[in-house]
Amino acid sequence: MNNLAVVAHAAEDLRIEDIGAPAPRPDEAVVDIAYGGICGSDLHYWRHGAAGASVLREPMILGHEVSGVVCVAAADGTGPAVGTPVAVHPLTAHGDGRTPWPAAHPNLAPASTYLGSAMHLPHTQGAFARRVALPARMLHALPAGLDLQTAALAEPAAVAWHGVQRAGDVRGLRVVVIGAGPIGQLVAAVAQRAGASSVTVTDLQQQPRDIAEARGIRSLDARAESEISELHADVVIESSGTVPGLSAAVSAAARGGTVVMLGLQRGGEVPAPMATAITRELTLRGSFRFGAEFDEVIAALADGSLDVRGIISHVLPVDDALDAFARAADPASSCKVLIDFGREA
Repeated sequence: MNNLAVVAHAAEDLRIEDIGAPAPRPDEAVVDIAYGGICGSDLHYWRHGAAGASVLREPMILGHEVSGVVCVAAADGTGPAVGTPVAVHPLTAHGDGRTPWPAAHPNLAPASTYLGSAMHLPHTQGAFARRVALPARMLHALPAGLDLQTAALAEPAAVAWHGVQRAGDVRGLRVVVIGAGPIGQLVAAVAQRAGASSVTVTDLQQQPRDIAEARGIRSLDARAESEISELHADVVIESSGTVPGLSAAVSAAARGGTVVMLGLQRGGEVPAPMATAITRELTLRGSFRFGAEFDEVIAALADGSLDVRGIISHVLPVDDALDAFARAADPASSCKVLIDFGREA
């Protein structure tokens, strides 16, 4: 079987290529990738040749939301054994020798690498391939009963989990999620699990609102500005990464409430209704990637307490990866789109 990979060469130049057999270092295991979820950053590399300040300067294998099975264990004896199903934590924390960062928060390390990222040169190759060599420390064994397809949600679910944690204890609180794409759906699921008294999502599209409502989550059209302003939410988590979304998040927040900025905004200056944030004494908090939450998320996926029904909308084979990307780029007809790398059972 060819080792097919999804490789971004430039804007609008996405190729399915045979990259040959992986050559692991002693601390790396080889993983048969089962499923990979298409992230917003993957879409940006495909459509624009860049994700924020990370610009493609050489061909790069995409993908960081993956699950699979270890087929060759690390030669140094670390990590899971052959046959272990795993989810992948894609971060490698690095300092830059100048900028201080809290050691307990590896997601804030200033020179970190992330699978499938063009931040550094050479780029950090991703894991959208049938077989990849990965540092054994990235591999987290799956509990019995957690299927590989659901496990592919572990990375984005950890982003959502971290975002909710940034708000503090949400038990008994009114939570609003701005943007009901894959991350927003997972944020709503985490807030439900954490005991929020109510969870409401907003979105421009009907399908994501339907997906949320099927799990008992209230939804509003993002254009319903007056209704959103009457939500008086204790916690608002902005997941759209848009300027209107940030404005809506401030509008939806109750006096003395908290707004978590999870969706990554464009670079440079971003307008926001700061006078409202000041006069309501809102707490504004950023949220970026995640840290030590990964195993908690895997456990919650395994025991079913994190309700992710309906979030995976499409699963397409790697040969149809270009179609999968096109599908993932249409929020009106898709949620989380997975690529099936055809791992043999």
